[in-house]
Amino acid sequence: MNMLNSALNKTSVDWATRRAIIEHMWPTTISSGLRKDDLDLEPYFRYYTRQCHDALVDHGQHVLARTHQDIIDIACRFEDQNSRDTIKEGLRSKLLKPERPNVDNILDGAIDLAARLHLMINISYAKLFISGQLQLSWESGSLKDLLSNHFSEAVRLGNDGIKLDPTFTATNLESIAGIQIKPTDNLVDHLRLIDKEDKVVAIFHHASFLNRQTGTVLPQGLKEETLRTLSLLFPQHDRQTRHWLKKQSGRFDDMLHRCDPIRLEDRQIEKFHFWHDRLVMLKQAFDQSRPATMSQWWFDRRNGVQWYTFWISVLVLLLTIIFGIVQSIEGALQVYKAYHPTQPVSR
Repeated sequence: MNMLNSALNKTSVDWATRRAIIEHMWPTTISSGLRKDDLDLEPYFRYYTRQCHDALVDHGQHVLARTHQDIIDIACRFEDQNSRDTIKEGLRSKLLKPERPNVDNILDGAIDLAARLHLMINISYAKLFISGQLQLSWESGSLKDLLSNHFSEAVRLGNDGIKLDPTFTATNLESIAGIQIKPTDNLVDHLRLIDKEDKVVAIFHHASFLNRQTGTVLPQGLKEETLRTLSLLFPQHDRQTRHWLKKQSGRFDDMLHRCDPIRLEDRQIEKFHFWHDRLVMLKQAFDQSRPATMSQWWFDRRNGVQWYTFWISVLVLLLTIIFGIVQSIEGALQVYKAYHPTQPVSR
């Protein structure tokens, strides 16, 4: 049985079907097969299942795709640089009743679903609100052109004084700056500060998905630069990072702690183009933060002199309080003894 002909709306996708999807969606000549422990694609298939479930509501009345093979066939057209109109007309020819009501909606729904599953980007023909995510509206041209236009925006923010030093990690963003890390399944939301107080940042954590990407639709260099930002924020050999990831209970791709270590020359902010401005804003939010709790004071060692000065002051204050309490107790005992002298024991 062809695993790819199974229905999209199954509650779970077994390993054999997953392997078939991966090998057909992103074919590679590097190896003949994919071992189960090569990559952590469980987070991707949670996203895959959720997207299929959401798209196939109302018994799939608004989406033409029904099987995994349908999705892969459309994804192949993305890689062939077909325009949206060309893909749409090709799908229209497969309809048994091409003049049925809302035919354009079900064709657009299938194309959008395939694009989201192929790239993990919130893409839609119609402008919709989905979980506060950024959304790319694809109305015409090829998918590659859409992404090239989106990611070709010129760098706007200056980077004077911005240094991506080793303290700039995801764990320190939380423990020092109080910036919450929120995992996202939408690549275009990566590194975006998503609240008004700049205290929540979205991180596209799907390192396994990126490592498997072999297509040509994403702009050249985007995959590699995104992986470098993950290496920057989740350093492989950092014990604090590994401990933090273990406590996240599967919220993040397990391959995050196995990303290749980032070299010093690749740590320079000028080396980043696609994510330059968001890195600058995130680093500024980190640098401008000031400890608000005792735990943040403890972890904030960006300024060694300030850290030692603060904790020495705290130690002196504690010792002063302790000695003051001891002296107060001694004084109280002396006063008590003065008014209540010890009576000699009679024999």
